[in-house]
Amino acid sequence: MSHDMSKLKNAIINGKTVLGIELGSTRIKAVLIDEDNTPIASGSHDWENRYINNIWTYSLEDIWTGVQDSYKNMVEDVKKQYGVTLQTIGAIGFSGMMHGYMAFDKEGKLLVPFRTWRNTITQKASEELTKVFNYHIPQRWSIAHLYQAILNNEEHVTDISFQTTLAGYIHWKLTGQKVLGVGEASGMFPIDIDSKSFNKNMIKQFDELITSKNFSWKLEEILPKVSLAGEDAGTLTEEGAKLLDVTGQLKAGIPLCPPEGDAGTGMAATNSIAKRTGNVSAGTSVFAMIVLEKELSKVYEEIDLVTTPTGNLVAMVHCNNCTSDLNAWVGLFKEFAEAMGVDVDMTKLFATLYNKALEGDSDCGGLLAYNYFSGEHITNFEEGRPLFVRSPESKFSLANFMRVNLFTALGALKIGLDILLKQEGVKLDEILGHGGLFKTKEVGQKIMAAAIDAPVSVMETAGEGGAWGIALLASYMLNKAENETLENYLVEKVFAGKIGTKVSPDKNDVEGFNQFINRYINGLTIERAAVDKLK
Repeated sequence: MSHDMSKLKNAIINGKTVLGIELGSTRIKAVLIDEDNTPIASGSHDWENRYINNIWTYSLEDIWTGVQDSYKNMVEDVKKQYGVTLQTIGAIGFSGMMHGYMAFDKEGKLLVPFRTWRNTITQKASEELTKVFNYHIPQRWSIAHLYQAILNNEEHVTDISFQTTLAGYIHWKLTGQKVLGVGEASGMFPIDIDSKSFNKNMIKQFDELITSKNFSWKLEEILPKVSLAGEDAGTLTEEGAKLLDVTGQLKAGIPLCPPEGDAGTGMAATNSIAKRTGNVSAGTSVFAMIVLEKELSKVYEEIDLVTTPTGNLVAMVHCNNCTSDLNAWVGLFKEFAEAMGVDVDMTKLFATLYNKALEGDSDCGGLLAYNYFSGEHITNFEEGRPLFVRSPESKFSLANFMRVNLFTALGALKIGLDILLKQEGVKLDEILGHGGLFKTKEVGQKIMAAAIDAPVSVMETAGEGGAWGIALLASYMLNKAENETLENYLVEKVFAGKIGTKVSPDKNDVEGFNQFINRYINGLTIERAAVDKLK
């Protein structure tokens, strides 16, 4: 047995490992890391939300089956690789999809089926609360769900004793503690950046808003406690150990870190917790998160405010559309190549077409495209029509065509980010890219750098995702030195020596993207006509 192998085996037996489990929208993933914060085993479980009675939901049975199965698969991976049965762990962390609505009565019974963040049934609540608080409250936030249930006069509201999120629910059942990490909490209700807890003033405003209802509860009484990264958030109870490991091998008493949301674990996994940094996740949809140095000057519908796991303010721009239309065009070129009798390797096809885009005119030669498979709230579209438009004078070449489709994949995002970077003067030293758009070496990075006029880095570890991110937060709680910040812990103990590639913006590209975005904004009436006329 190699030295490394026996070292890892000892770490597993002696509980020097840390476990992170994240519940994403299609997969639950468990990642076990060693003392160097490197993944050494993992297990996952695929699941799907269901649409029942006009609500996107997962049943409690789905949740526990999924958590237990991903844990069991991770334990089997440990057994297969290292020949030992996992019985103890240094620390555990849970994270999940943020927002949504889980309300319980005083017996701990779920009052209505879990309403996930995907539901868009809270528009009235979202608009009213945004006005009352003078703070943007998106539809998916837990407080919007609660207030909408009140506006709908739903009977269950009088019986609420506790309200939490998916990650908060699992943590509560395993430890008995009603607590949330601040990043996750910031998607339930606004956070006061000074106290790093729920905004007291807004809690008071909410209670006043619902006075006439005479509920037996006040908002503060039904919300979880807010904790910061590194704080202890309880230990695994006997009951909790059996819930997680149905074989009964896992021992109770393991410390848990505050449960976090998938936004916070994404920040940890990409080392973008520090002010003036950020990360962008670009796949089917795209979102960017930028850690701010101060509050924004006013409320913007296009921008959601959440926090890092350490309680710093983060501005988030989320767009529904990114690579779907781009992928559809690549699929068309694949069909053409096959029709010509060419056998196509998809990786090579993507690389060839993406790289071709770098040969195009900086402004895409006057071409215009919209990648709207679905609606796009940043530009006020409730549905979308993918669209490609040019004038007879435009320079119609393969390079410009690929370039415009890459540019438009970040078009709505740029409009949102320009509010921050241009109107609010937010400073950005570097942004970290992850997701499908960045798979082809340096091309997506170059286009992203042009859109935001700031350097874009891609780390080789970015593929590890949120389960690794929450494991890192649990590891920080367990292993941090006195007064060691999370930023320092990540830089020195996790990401030190990890190589990434950094691409700085090119002046011509930046100028070209700005010309394109003007064309994009002017052309939105064409997209509007397409939505109205093409049924």
